[in-house]
Amino acid sequence: MSVITDWTPQKAQGFTRENLTFTHALHERPMFSDEGLIEALDRYPRDKLGVFTMGQDPVAWETWRKGTAGDLSGAQLFEAAMAGRIWLNLRETNAHLPAYAALCDEIFADKAAHAPGVKTFKRDVGLLISSADAQVFYHLDVALVSLWQIRGMKRVWVYPVSEPFVGDEALEKIVLRETAEQFAFDPAWDAAAEVHDLTPGRMVTWRQNAPHRIENGPMLNVSLSVEFMTPEALMRANVIYANGVMRRRLGARPRIQAGITPVTVGKFALARGAKALNLHKPDPRVLPTSFRLDASRPGVLLPA
Repeated sequence: MSVITDWTPQKAQGFTRENLTFTHALHERPMFSDEGLIEALDRYPRDKLGVFTMGQDPVAWETWRKGTAGDLSGAQLFEAAMAGRIWLNLRETNAHLPAYAALCDEIFADKAAHAPGVKTFKRDVGLLISSADAQVFYHLDVALVSLWQIRGMKRVWVYPVSEPFVGDEALEKIVLRETAEQFAFDPAWDAAAEVHDLTPGRMVTWRQNAPHRIENGPMLNVSLSVEFMTPEALMRANVIYANGVMRRRLGARPRIQAGITPVTVGKFALARGAKALNLHKPDPRVLPTSFRLDASRPGVLLPA
């Protein structure tokens, strides 16, 4: 049985190139029950677990803070998500949990069957467990992304891949890891966004590098964030990287070219060479650990 239940020839043709919504039935699986999620939290490597909190103003992305779960059990973590304002990010569950590795294989086999022209790699199935009214600030991803809603409801705004929402130089800074994926947001841009209200059984995917932001409804949310690359997406990422190197080293004002052409292949080679020679040193924003979850009071944050 297909993981996605509403493939059409038009969706297959637009997949990875357009913003699309799909229907699925993953929310009906026992692995996403309370017990299944608690088991995943217990089994997932604790040093890989992302624990975050944030403010309420969608403009104030600097309020995104990193914390630690310490020795809390999976049940205590789940209770903290139920009671507090936290975002638990279990990246690459397919590399650490056998059930999610099998799910990853199933998801991408489905994509290969219905969109056979799309070749995928660098697959990352992330499990997101987040509190009522939590949010993720305006940001973009280098990889292609699909967001699968399992429990609760969230609203997703997806913005155009163009000025003023994101410019070439802003993209270069992110790909070169000079800055965080989160960056300044103007609420007036909402007028140009696609808005998707995700409920259990809905999925949305968007164009590579499309800025987006997310707000949970007033209930616990569970989602899957599925990231991947294609040859075209990898080419675009390396073109942007090469453009950034040329802008900084040569004072050039390069443009982003699409597709696989002699120009993009040349930029791909330049990017790979620049990385091999360490011509550009990334300076990523590293969040300090500023809080810890209270083991005795679910949802309460204590200084780290």
